[in-house]
Amino acid sequence: MPAVLCVDVEAEAFPTWLPDDARRYLLHTEGGIAIRALARGEGCCPSTVSRQVRRVEQRREDPLIDEALANLVAARRDGVPKRRANREPEDPMSAHPRSLNPAKAGPDEATIEREARRILRRLSEAGAVLAVAQELGKAVVLREMPDGTSTRTAVVDRPVAQAFALKDWIGRRAAAGRVTTYEITAAGRAALKRLLAEEAAGRAGFAEAPAVFAEQHRDWGFRQVDEDGTARRLRYNVAESPLAALSRRRDRDGEPFLSAELVAAGERLREDFELAQMGPRVTQNWDRFLTAGTDRGQFGAGDGPGGQGGGPEAARARVAAALAELGPGLGDMVLRVCCYLEGLETAERRMGWSARSGKIVLRIALMRLRRYYDGAAGRYGALIG
Repeated sequence: MPAVLCVDVEAEAFPTWLPDDARRYLLHTEGGIAIRALARGEGCCPSTVSRQVRRVEQRREDPLIDEALANLVAARRDGVPKRRANREPEDPMSAHPRSLNPAKAGPDEATIEREARRILRRLSEAGAVLAVAQELGKAVVLREMPDGTSTRTAVVDRPVAQAFALKDWIGRRAAAGRVTTYEITAAGRAALKRLLAEEAAGRAGFAEAPAVFAEQHRDWGFRQVDEDGTARRLRYNVAESPLAALSRRRDRDGEPFLSAELVAAGERLREDFELAQMGPRVTQNWDRFLTAGTDRGQFGAGDGPGGQGGGPEAARARVAAALAELGPGLGDMVLRVCCYLEGLETAERRMGWSARSGKIVLRIALMRLRRYYDGAAGRYGALIG
């Protein structure tokens, strides 16, 4: 059987929820397929497959992962041999592709996702761990309360917990005697966000599938913004600023629309802005620094570089000086995009500009902002972090 066809047929013997690295590990160790054949069949580098095989082998020190892989091997060995297209008889003890024994194959993908919505949500709570005992067929979610006691918040079947560990949704925390505890990982939190977004989209009845995979990387936050004397609640993605998204765009020549130096200048202004919000006047109106004829020295009582408090006041002074250097228009754009974390479309609409004009203004503003920072304190001067 050709190597590529052999890899494809062997891969069908494993469940769809199995991660790629674990599947390749089993194809190599249990299916007897060489690493180079695996790489050719899946279109990747042999060194990649080799690293994945070594990594999964090291992860078998985790009892849940070792049990999950052992169960998949046993389910394959006890399964029914698959027939080739020419219907030739096969030896039941041979290494030809075999289907999994349903009794030992473990939970299906729907069960894993349904239980993940319940268990991962409990593990996201403060002080929650998943406790697994060697002799028990269930795993228990325990949460440490403020008074020092522990309470049980959920119970899950051991095969489901094994799938969680194999998918890297939970990681081993500690082992005490015959009990091993696990905690949710960053991948588990991202998976929980995606699963909850899919569930919400299903209830809402979207005609088109929303970007649920992008939702798992978002961390929504809210900011109070004073606009024209009216307080407005603005939602933004804490995990990513609009500059990061714009930096991934390419122009006609294939070059990044925003260079790393321009992004750094915008993030530098945002750092000062965030530090300035630590002061007592968290609702300070920055719009007064964007009017024509603004004097950089007018910061209000206690806002100048020599005011009391040090950090927040100095940060307000740096933000005010940078916005005054940019002036109206350019300063408005960097304030909204870099500091308020508004998208370009939102900023254009609120400022009454035409569509697709904001990105050009933003790039010009960031170029001037970078030149101002280079001239004021040097490219790496007065950095916060």
